[in-house]
Amino acid sequence: MEPAECQIAAPATDSEASKTSQQTDRVELSPAMRAKIERNRQRALMLRQARLASRSLAAIEGSTSAKVAKTIDSGAGFFIEEEDEEDMQRVKPVVHQPAPVIETDYLVCDECGKPFMDSYLSNSFDLSVCDKCRDNDGKHQLVSRSDAKKNFLLKDCDLDLREPPLRCILRKNPHNPRWGDMKLYLRTQVESRCKEVFGSEEAMEEAKETRQENKEVQAQKRFNKKVKELRRAVRSSVWTKDTQAHQHQYGPEEVLDAEEDLYQKTCSTCGHTLSYEKM
Repeated sequence: MEPAECQIAAPATDSEASKTSQQTDRVELSPAMRAKIERNRQRALMLRQARLASRSLAAIEGSTSAKVAKTIDSGAGFFIEEEDEEDMQRVKPVVHQPAPVIETDYLVCDECGKPFMDSYLSNSFDLSVCDKCRDNDGKHQLVSRSDAKKNFLLKDCDLDLREPPLRCILRKNPHNPRWGDMKLYLRTQVESRCKEVFGSEEAMEEAKETRQENKEVQAQKRFNKKVKELRRAVRSSVWTKDTQAHQHQYGPEEVLDAEEDLYQKTCSTCGHTLSYEKM
């Protein structure tokens, strides 16, 4: 049998080597790749130092068991030693502290006495009443600002300046959306403010009666004034005023004033006195 032919590669020439080096120089690594390579290199060095330290410690303690480290090609130009299972078990797991428990402050309903977290009345009017106990047609009814001033005899200062100011919500005017927004108050809070201003319900009722009587008196005065103006207009249409100039009618009697040396005559119609001097 003929011996197999052996093909031996010819050594590369100087020109080919220079071309290869030029191609290698053209490949530029990005900063991210360089940083990654540097991190891998530092990690490999740290693992190697740790491995050497563990070996020296085992030798000092008289350990006879030899440990063979398994190397892994990192693909970045250096090898990384794989950690043993014992080393992995020696690493203590990181224990995180449990998150603090936040206790929720529950509100207690004034009507049913049950705790609740949130409600419409508590958010809008700071009233501890849950949504189940809300009475829209009764004491939790909304009252406009004009009705609060008219029916409960409250003033602007009682609603806005007296401490604490009453809370309200804004709604569009149902009569005309282009008008200003309406201020709506809670009926129970308006009643409480009314009692606070007048002291008691009896005083509030007396104030209402006094105001009603004053309204009736003012209405009667306005009615009497209109009747008087109407009578005056009727009389002026019947009676005709004399617009002619007045003519004095003096009598023949003459009275001499010795001190002034003047003569006087008196009008028989209006009583006017005429003084004159004779030459």
